Amino acid sequence: MTSPTVMVRQEDEHQSASTPTVRRAVRRAMTWVAGLAVVVLGALLVIALVRGGVQAGIPYAADNPAPEGAMALAEVLRDQGVEVIPTGSLADTQDAAEAAGGPVTVLLWDADLLLDDIQHRRLLLLTDDLVVLEPALFELEDLTPGIAMAGGLDGTFDADCDVDAVRKAGSVSGSGSAYRITGDDVDATGCLADDDRYGLVQVERSGTTITLVGLATAFSNGEITEEGDAALALNLLGANRTLIWYLPTAADLGGRPAPSIADLTPPWVTPLAVTFVLIAAGAILWRSRRVGPLVVENLPVVVRASETMEGRARLYDRANARLHALDALRIGAVARLARTCGLPRTATVTEVVDAVAAVTGRDRAAVAGILIDRVPAGDAELVALSDDLLRLETDTTAGARPATEWTS
Repeated sequence: MTSPTVMVRQEDEHQSASTPTVRRAVRRAMTWVAGLAVVVLGALLVIALVRGGVQAGIPYAADNPAPEGAMALAEVLRDQGVEVIPTGSLADTQDAAEAAGGPVTVLLWDADLLLDDIQHRRLLLLTDDLVVLEPALFELEDLTPGIAMAGGLDGTFDADCDVDAVRKAGSVSGSGSAYRITGDDVDATGCLADDDRYGLVQVERSGTTITLVGLATAFSNGEITEEGDAALALNLLGANRTLIWYLPTAADLGGRPAPSIADLTPPWVTPLAVTFVLIAAGAILWRSRRVGPLVVENLPVVVRASETMEGRARLYDRANARLHALDALRIGAVARLARTCGLPRTATVTEVVDAVAAVTGRDRAAVAGILIDRVPAGDAELVALSDDLLRLETDTTAGARPATEWTS
């Protein structure tokens, strides 16, 4: 194809490519850094505004008025004559139970799993009625052997068991954990069922009634008014004159240190991570050796016009960009024609067309077609237009020369 050669034969003899300076590179990088900083600051502002609009508090806490709190339930129980005593440690719970001087109900929600098996056994000795909100696997193993986790549960469930609080509720709406009765010898009653999965399980163990409430959101401020949720909560927690609202805190850790990441990590993770690090280091070393030593090259590098011509010609040919190639030729031709006609650098294309038509005596429309209007439909027309540009430059130079010689 001949067009790539034609389109670049009027270019300058040499072109230079310079490596960007450090200052230019830093200036370019600062644009991205500034944009990233704006995004981060915006995200932090949004987070601050969102958090500022939400009232802080512990979920299911007796003093938390937020939707996930349970202040409404606690206040209604107090209005009904139940003494609600919030506690944050097993020691305080034991003191409150002993001071009550009678049967008490203990509500337990151990979200961070702070209690161990010994503390669970001590808790069972403090009360005849223990209500546990969304117990996890470890709590089930210690408090109610024979009861297993069974995924999640969400929806509205009709009363389907003989538990008095559930029967009085009629129906319960909520979401949370589901449980399954797996032990044959366990004295358990499943309620609010979805197949063999239950949203509430009541277990009799060593004289203590343990009620596992998987649908814990039924106790929250946001959902306590749904269906029979309030009746369920009030009858479960108001069975005795004293209710100890126990949410374990770090005080229950005592002298036990909090588990570290190493304690919680399976033993096979460390050797696997070390193996990956060694493989990555070996890959980096291998790739760096394959590339070879660094070569020092003095910049700027002078690029021959022929190399630029061939490279750009291949790009134009591959993209089939005839009009783009012709525009490059026309831009160069217009600049040279303007200089030949003595026009300033600020002259427009229309002024160049008028001056060339006057110098060569050609029809203005024909000159405008060569410099502006004509569009090549194929490679042959592109070559023809290139030749027309050369002839137009030659005629303009010849037409302008006598006036220049006469003037000199």
